[in-house]
Amino acid sequence: MDVNQLTKISLAWEMYEQHVPKSHIAQTLDVQRETVHIWISKITTNPGGLLGFLDEYSRAKKGPRPKRQVDPILKRWVWSIRERGMDCCGQKIRYFLEKERSVSISVPKIYEILAEKYVIKSKWKKNTKRGAVPKASRAREVIQMDSVDFGEVFAFTAVDIFSREVDILLAPELTSNWGARFLDQAMNRRFDGFSDLIQSDGGPEFKDKFKKKVYKYTNRYRISAPYKKNEQSYIESFNRTVRKECLGWAKYRKKQIKELTAVVNIFLERYHYHRPHISLGMRPPLTRG
Repeated sequence: MDVNQLTKISLAWEMYEQHVPKSHIAQTLDVQRETVHIWISKITTNPGGLLGFLDEYSRAKKGPRPKRQVDPILKRWVWSIRERGMDCCGQKIRYFLEKERSVSISVPKIYEILAEKYVIKSKWKKNTKRGAVPKASRAREVIQMDSVDFGEVFAFTAVDIFSREVDILLAPELTSNWGARFLDQAMNRRFDGFSDLIQSDGGPEFKDKFKKKVYKYTNRYRISAPYKKNEQSYIESFNRTVRKECLGWAKYRKKQIKELTAVVNIFLERYHYHRPHISLGMRPPLTRG
């Protein structure tokens, strides 16, 4: 127990009885004025006066405080999102809670709830060696993949970091099933069916079915380090271009996918054959043969 704090309370009460202003009491004792106000108010209303309040204050500070109980319904929501999202992280569970249930909860509390049902292990180790960030000296050497959230529509994106050739698939769900479909489309339609290395982030859309299929198209699959956008700089740059020059920052409905796909195809045509790139010497990625 911090005896000094009890002494401050006693001194605050003595000065208050001597009609010393609360602001002066706070300044003298090096505490907030609101703290002094709370002390005086509780001493005044306590049947035991100063001694009664000091006794209650001492007992309240002894031992750990009981944890607040979490609503069982909220727990079930957190667990169901975890299972639905292929063991997705706390940040994504928080996102879906706010979006679907209008519930705001901290990420540490989410992991506390998850720990009641699951064995939680860190997916990312600070000391994990991932090797150098891949660079490319020729086409098809490195392909980066990612996804962009447009409300009920998700854009799967890919870029050849050397040639800047790209591909996009609009999907109604952010799942590994759609990630695998995009892998098939992009590698067969754009990247000649093979790349030395394919890289993505650790999102749920790049797990399970995607990971089972990825080695059909590459000998090396690399997951970028979390919160290191420079490791996915090419695809992040392309994602910004998709927003600025194609789909914007709007949120879309699933029923709009067919219409939006037509817009994306027009954008890809312009991007590949007409839009100049500074890194390519002001040439577009592709030219018609």
